[in-house]
Order: sequence, then C-alpha cells, then structure tokens
Amino acid sequence: MAENFKRKEENELIKRFEDHIKNKASYFFELDSFEQIIGFYIERGQYKKALNAANLAAEQYPFSIELLVTKAQVLSNLEEYEEALELLQKAESFQPNDSEIHLLKGSIFSLQGNYVSAIDTYVESLPFAEEKDEVYYSIGLAYQSMEDYEKAIDAYKSAIAENIFHDGALYELAYCLDITGELESSISYYNQFIDADPYSQAAWYNLGIVYNKLGRYEEAIKAYDYAIVIEDNFSSAYFNMGNTYAQMERYPEALDAYKKTIDIEGPSPEVYCQIATVYEKMQQYDLGLKYFQKATKLDSLYDEAWFGAGKCLNMQQKWYQSLHFYNKALKLDHENPDYWKAVAETEYKIGNIVSSIDAYEEASMLTPEDKEIWLDWSYIYYEQGEYEKAIDLIISGLADNPDDADFFYRLTAYLITAGKYKEAFNYLENALILDFDKHEVLFEFFPQLETQKALYKIIDQFRKENS
Repeated sequence: MAENFKRKEENELIKRFEDHIKNKASYFFELDSFEQIIGFYIERGQYKKALNAANLAAEQYPFSIELLVTKAQVLSNLEEYEEALELLQKAESFQPNDSEIHLLKGSIFSLQGNYVSAIDTYVESLPFAEEKDEVYYSIGLAYQSMEDYEKAIDAYKSAIAENIFHDGALYELAYCLDITGELESSISYYNQFIDADPYSQAAWYNLGIVYNKLGRYEEAIKAYDYAIVIEDNFSSAYFNMGNTYAQMERYPEALDAYKKTIDIEGPSPEVYCQIATVYEKMQQYDLGLKYFQKATKLDSLYDEAWFGAGKCLNMQQKWYQSLHFYNKALKLDHENPDYWKAVAETEYKIGNIVSSIDAYEEASMLTPEDKEIWLDWSYIYYEQGEYEKAIDLIISGLADNPDDADFFYRLTAYLITAGKYKEAFNYLENALILDFDKHEVLFEFFPQLETQKALYKIIDQFRKENS
C-alpha cells in the first residue's frame, strides 16, 4: 500500500516536472525533489533527460555539492568524462574529504582506461572513507583490469577483512586466485576465518565456492550446509548449493535448493533460469519452458531466459516457435555467437537456407575458433552441390583451427566429392597424422561400398607405413 502511494507521488512529481519543461509552467521544486527526478531518469537510462533536470536544478541551487556530484554521474553515463571530472574537481575543492567524490572520480578514470590514476584516487580516499570495503574492492577491479592479479588479490583480501560479506570482493578474489593457480592455497585462507569464528556463515559459504571451483563438490555441499545451519535463511548458500548439485547431476536435490532460495528471497529471473535449466537437463522440456518463460515475465530483457526457452522448444522439434525465442535473445544480445549459431541451425531446419547462411557468417566473425560453425555452414553448401564454396569455407576455418583433424577429414570428403583426388589424399594424410581414429567419419559421406573399400585401402596402407 505504502509502495503504491510512493509510486503515485513519484509519477505526479515527474508529470509536474515534464509539464514545467514542455509548457513553461511555473513550479517550484525542492532540492530533494530534483534529486528524485534525476534519479528517476537515471534508473531508466534516460540520461539526457537526467542531464536536463540536473542543469535546471543547478540554476536553482548553484551551491549544492550533491547536485554537482549527481550531474557528474549523469555526464559519466553519457561518456562525457572530461566535463564530469571538471565538476568533480570543483566539488572536491569544497569537500576534499568526501569519499563519494573520490570513488566517482576513480570510476571515471577506470572507464577511460586510466587505471593508475583511478588507483591513486581510490587510495587518497581511504583515510576518510566510511565504506573502506568498497574502496578496496574498486582498487581490486582496477588492478584486475591491468591484469595485475597479485595486487588485485591483496586489495580484495583487504575488502573482505573490512567486510566478510562483500559478495563482489569474494567472487572476484576466487576468480583471481583461479587465474593465478592459487585457488587450492586459498582454502587455508578461508579456514583462518573459520578457526577464528567457527560460526562465520560467510567464511563457510566462500569455502564452498572455492571447493566448487576446484570440482570438489561433496566438500562444497558440506561447506554450504554449515553456512545454512548457522543461518537458515542464507539464500545465496541455497542457490550455490543448487548449482553444485546440478553440476553433480543430482537434479532433484538441485531443484529443492533453488526452490528454497525462492522461498527465502522471492522469485528472480536468475533462479527461474537455473530451475528451467535443470528441467531441461532432465529432459522435462515443458517444465523447462515454463520456468524460462517465468523468468522473461520477471525481466523481459533477460536474454538467457529467451534463449533457454528456444532450446526447450528446439529439443521438441518445434522449430518455428524455437526460432521466435532465439530471435528475441539475439535482439537483446546481438554479439552473442551462441545465439547466432542457434538461429543458423534452426533456420536450416526450417528450410530458410539464405537466412541460415547469413547467421552462420555472423557467428563465424564472432567466434572463428568454433569449429562447429564452419563444419555446419560448409555442409549447407555441400548439400546444395556447391562443393567449391564448401571447400573454401573449410579452408577459411582452418586458419583458426590449424591442428583440428575434423577440418582435414571434412576437406578430404568435400574434395573427393568434387573429384579433386590428389588434393584430397594430401589432406587425408594430414588428418590421419593428427587423429587416426577419426577416419571413420569419412564413411558417413560415402555409403557406397566401392568408395569405402578404396578409402580403407589407403588408410590401411598409411597405418602399415606408420606403425
């Protein structure tokens, strides 16, 4: 009830402000009203409207430091970094010990790729920062962007020392330890917390994350269990436990853990997607589709949910419906090669050859190292009898997959079909050297007994000469 009233008040405030802009209506706005208006536009990504509101607010309240900082934030969102930094410099001259100003300055330096200046700015703010964990976390992110993982690890550990519940620092720490090959050694780091405080649910929780990353799933489950015993409403522990059970293919237990997460914190698109994925793995595609669609209703911009729904329909051979959902995902993330590949495969199944080829081309530009793209794309031309195009595509794919036997066997098959036997046998020799056992894939292209006998004779000769 109170939330509805608050939303109604906010809508009325925005309506008055927009009336003020559009019709030059005479309204007076308090400083906190301007801040609410600007925040409203920022939340919706309407940064130009937010800037307009900030400019009008600055005219009315020229000495407000809060407005200077807010306007700098808006300018940063609009990638007007230099102007934003000028405003922050001005704000800092009035309030040199305001950590929010320093954090925003550091963030802008990081966005510019100027990580050294960002770190210097963050360090300057430490003596007077109330939330030191956030400052150390920001320092860690800057070092991580510089690929200086050791210093990033030190910064994240400092953040955790200030606040053991800092999820971002704990997550990034595990990532950096994994990159540097120190994940195993971090077990003792978390055990130190547990020795000091056996009832630290956060320490047990993060120990579970480390065990999970190391593939030690049973130990991960035990660690999450301890965290839940200490705090029975620890939703993140239930969620991660669900992920671990899913990796162990213990799907009913994974579902129980995910549903417990929802009981505690309410539904979210992420948890619905995990439930849907488990049902998909269990081949219960209708239930998987149901939960992916639940996720899209909670967040229509959650592209993974649209894609997952497409996969469930695809597994049921409902190609047209599947394509609809794949295209929804692709519209939200145009640079995702998996989405392009799924669209390409489905267009092919429907019989839309041109659209399929176009989608494969997009996918190949995003992940040229994905051999399935080249093999499937080229097969379309092969099937159409356009052998030269099929051959050219495989040769293009070889540039990014020079030691993959599948390319050499596929090229052999295409060249034989095109009547280019000498070239085919050269590629066949390379294929046999790279992976002899895969030679049977050739027989799928040549079901005729005579061709198979001829191929087998060549392959058997190679085996004798190289045994």
